Amino acid sequence: MKILVTGAKGQVGAALVRQGKDRGHEMIAMDRQSLDITDREANHAAIHCDTPDLVINAAAYTAVDKAEEDEASALAINGAGAENLAHICHEIDIPFLHISTDFVFDGTKEGAYVETDPVAPLSAYGRSKAVGEEMITAIGGRHIILRTAWVFGGAQNFVSTILRLADERDELNIIDDQTGGPTPAGAIAETLLTIAEQVTEEGFDDWGLYHYCGKPSVTWYGFTKAILEGRDKPRVNPIPTEDYPTPAERPKNSVLDCSRIRDVFGIEQPDWQAALKDILKVRGK
Repeated sequence: MKILVTGAKGQVGAALVRQGKDRGHEMIAMDRQSLDITDREANHAAIHCDTPDLVINAAAYTAVDKAEEDEASALAINGAGAENLAHICHEIDIPFLHISTDFVFDGTKEGAYVETDPVAPLSAYGRSKAVGEEMITAIGGRHIILRTAWVFGGAQNFVSTILRLADERDELNIIDDQTGGPTPAGAIAETLLTIAEQVTEEGFDDWGLYHYCGKPSVTWYGFTKAILEGRDKPRVNPIPTEDYPTPAERPKNSVLDCSRIRDVFGIEQPDWQAALKDILKVRGK
């Protein structure tokens, strides 16, 4: 299968290209320099020229706090960019896979969020991703929107930040009242490729929204303690959200119910603890 991947140098995009090749697929890797997804004509030319069997959009504006001052850029990439790709894929009748986020929810629900729960984003980033979902859904066609959360595994993410700070400081204050499911970037890539292989089979018709995140659920404090397990320093202190104000408001509950993706695709939630141990081993930590 020939798969075009946007955002090919990001955490998930790079894993997609690597794993896709390992699975025998022809991967067309597009980063922000080779394809501006906000340019519909450029998208049209790239997709028609490369004639992929399927497109996976891993490109996104992910600077959550910066988006509070630059919502237009977030909307251009996460909203209009996603719409451009979805429109072209629908036009030539090929499947379109898109990555979204837990940030479309306000985090006030008791229990895990299901795909049919109403969105109520708290931040500019969340609003931009919700707009992208809405636009893709409105276009229709053969599409999958995969909501995920707390992605880690690439060069720049929460794990790498904590490891850097641990080398610089004797004490860390980490939020302990936001809960979610850390999700390995490699597992997201594997899931998207598994979905890609199934949705191209004749007769598939379960399009739409799916949730996918790691288990078990944990707070940022708990996640940090796992990252630094076995270290004497730094000391890690649990704090409430109010003690660490940020420009963008985060949902306190980011737990996603992943029953639908299991029932339709046979995909189970990844164990983030096992994935974290593998990453730390590679990093020599």
